[in-house]
Amino acid sequence: MTAHIGYTNKMRRRIRKTFVTVIGTIVLVAGIIMIPYPGPGWLTVFAGLGILTTEYVWAKRLLGYAKHHYDAWTHWVAHQSPYFKATLWLTTAAVVVGTLWVLNAYGIIADVLNWELDWVHSPLPIFHK
Repeated sequence: MTAHIGYTNKMRRRIRKTFVTVIGTIVLVAGIIMIPYPGPGWLTVFAGLGILTTEYVWAKRLLGYAKHHYDAWTHWVAHQSPYFKATLWLTTAAVVVGTLWVLNAYGIIADVLNWELDWVHSPLPIFHK
């Protein structure tokens, strides 16, 4: 009977660890993808790492490291010139616009609105009709 309880507890720990690993990884990857876009990219990264810290020591170390460097970066940017901040903002905006174009977001909108604008469609062949 005791061996059965031990086996059950082991299975529960494995299931929990697998669940935490899958969910934490999904949240972490989603956060990394969202970083350049407006919204909670870094918050989602920290949430994903926070989920993973419940099972992994390396995630706790990485979370501390990431928080420290994020805070240092935001402090450093806050003390830069308005021109630098504008350049950083414009670069981020260019990354967002470029990725939305490559992923055919503008092409989908043009198709839905029935606009004949071929140039808004992604250059990737997988999005061509």
